[in-house]
Amino acid sequence: MREYLLTLCITAAVTYLLTGPVRKFAIVAGAMPEIRARDVHREPTPRLGGIAMFFGLCAGLLAADHLSSLNWVFEKSNEPRALLSGAALIWLIGVLDDKFEIDALIKLGGQMIAAGVMVMQGLTILWLPIPGVGNVALTQWQGTLLTVALVVITINAVNFVDGLDGLAAGMVCIAAAAFFLYAYRVWVSYGIEAAAPATLFAAILMGMCLGFLPHNMHPARIFMGDSGSMLIGLVLAAGAISITGQVDPDVMNLFSGSERETVHQMVPVYIPLLMPLTIIAVPAADLVLAIVRRTWRGQSPFAADRGHLHHRLLEIGHSHSRAVLIMYFWSALIAFGALAYSVNSASMWIVLGVVFLSAVGLVLLLLPRFTPRVPVWAQRFVPPRYRRRAGTGAEAEASSAAAEDAADEAGEASGNDERAPVTAGVAGVNGATAIGTHERFLDRS
Repeated sequence: MREYLLTLCITAAVTYLLTGPVRKFAIVAGAMPEIRARDVHREPTPRLGGIAMFFGLCAGLLAADHLSSLNWVFEKSNEPRALLSGAALIWLIGVLDDKFEIDALIKLGGQMIAAGVMVMQGLTILWLPIPGVGNVALTQWQGTLLTVALVVITINAVNFVDGLDGLAAGMVCIAAAAFFLYAYRVWVSYGIEAAAPATLFAAILMGMCLGFLPHNMHPARIFMGDSGSMLIGLVLAAGAISITGQVDPDVMNLFSGSERETVHQMVPVYIPLLMPLTIIAVPAADLVLAIVRRTWRGQSPFAADRGHLHHRLLEIGHSHSRAVLIMYFWSALIAFGALAYSVNSASMWIVLGVVFLSAVGLVLLLLPRFTPRVPVWAQRFVPPRYRRRAGTGAEAEASSAAAEDAADEAGEASGNDERAPVTAGVAGVNGATAIGTHERFLDRS
């Protein structure tokens, strides 16, 4: 466990330290597209955050290769090299798209080629444990097609939810955490060494997301772009493919006891079929709804719009940060719920807990304008929007009325009834000091 935590910390540190220079490079390179109709942010923000995430991936693999307890993963398995090859190809395509806006069909072809490169180096699905049938071996063509389909679906699902600050990185980090716990349990509890590469991939993926999140939280100073979203989607799919199609369920020795006990014990065997789906359940649902919605309107499935789940949360009335937290909540509920059920499928408390948390999530969806009352002693620990402002009550109303009267008198004196618009800040790069003034900080003089 310590070696995985060390790899995670190295990956996060490299990603975090490189994001700042990458942001300056993106500004100089002009990787700041104009604001589109479907965008939520109001100021041009640099992209190419995937550059820092890719170098974090390389640093994590390099660090793991030099650790004595993880070096055998690179000696006995070719999966880390396959992951690095596919990640380099998909990252290059993403960088070109962030700069030059590549056509959607070309990106789709690049995703399939990246998946094919990983298949050629051994990262593929060899068999599937199907309930009621048993362990079904796949032919080479069946395994290749299934692997490519899973990689492409996961990449596009993660890319579709990358619409709010910190949304994609946070959701993938939550999914990677649940997947890491499951893969580590399969490796340690059952002694299956084939699950070690998937555990390593999940740890590195968590480090990539955690290192990038401080720069990407609202208001974001840099976006990961397609170079980052497609990269983390591919790493997530690689871990799922590794533990689903490479680990033989027969070595778990679960076929013992009565029929009922065998069914309960076989849950960890079937979870690899469900875990890749649960960790991307919310992005996959958004992907399916987007395809149905666009084809129903007679549009291309790749046509962009403002009908994604996060856009609908904003339209209901949720703030930017609250919409992101709600998406985090549902991702964590689905992923960790499946993980808890795999550990103890016979416990009714797990099912009741998931049902209760689902009800809590529905209540949060129906209360978009709810603002909690924070005590005075806890105001310094919460964001500014939850703090009580000075001069509340009658005093605040009197001051606001006096301000309106003064504005009306000023308008009448000037002979113009229209009020001048108030400028909130200087147009430029979001949070930048190189092009515009840094409007988020006050002048202390």
